[in-house]
Amino acid sequence: MSQSLSRDIPVVPDETALLYIDVQNYCCRRDGGEFSHHTETTLEMECGYYFRQLEGSAVPNMQYLQRVCRDAGVEVMYTVIESLTRDGRDRSLDYKITGFNVPRGSWDGQVLEAIAPAGDEIVIPKTASSVFNATNIEYVLRNLGVRFLILCGVLTDQCVESAVRDACDRGFLVTLVTDACTTYTLERHEASLRAIKGYCRQRRTGELVAELAGAPRNAANPHA
Repeated sequence: MSQSLSRDIPVVPDETALLYIDVQNYCCRRDGGEFSHHTETTLEMECGYYFRQLEGSAVPNMQYLQRVCRDAGVEVMYTVIESLTRDGRDRSLDYKITGFNVPRGSWDGQVLEAIAPAGDEIVIPKTASSVFNATNIEYVLRNLGVRFLILCGVLTDQCVESAVRDACDRGFLVTLVTDACTTYTLERHEASLRAIKGYCRQRRTGELVAELAGAPRNAANPHA
């Protein structure tokens, strides 16, 4: 008898990674490089919703998830937009056209201080929208024994959505934390969640935290 298949499977902590997408100074701080062309007025007009959601909801939820996942033995990882060179010559064509360049080793490329990596948590730089297309992250996840991915970050309808689709296609079971990611408008955020519903489980932070609290611990896991 064939086993029933489903995406709606609770995560197993020692087979799970929490991956933050592009939660960094460049695009998650008002003084980040992505917004350097804005005045205070235009920043509020074009990005006001984004920063209110990011600062008031998404980042606090990311912090909560980070604490809970660390306590549960979940691998915590980060991807950031950052070139391998100072002049960005290694960037994807799309990033060159868009004008995205976060020089290697720059302040803009650092993970947001609110969720700063601890110990030897892995940070993977990328120079294209999808971390799976632009880096060796799949190889790293396989080496870590990861089957389940918890995703959050920015922007919901761009790099986060790309990661969800590509992770699904590569055989990972993906949980997207809907209130720990955001984009520039509520309409864009909700449209993206609808579009990728078939690729992932979608849970709010509180729901996932409750699931992790009841998940069995593996005594053999050195990180548990």
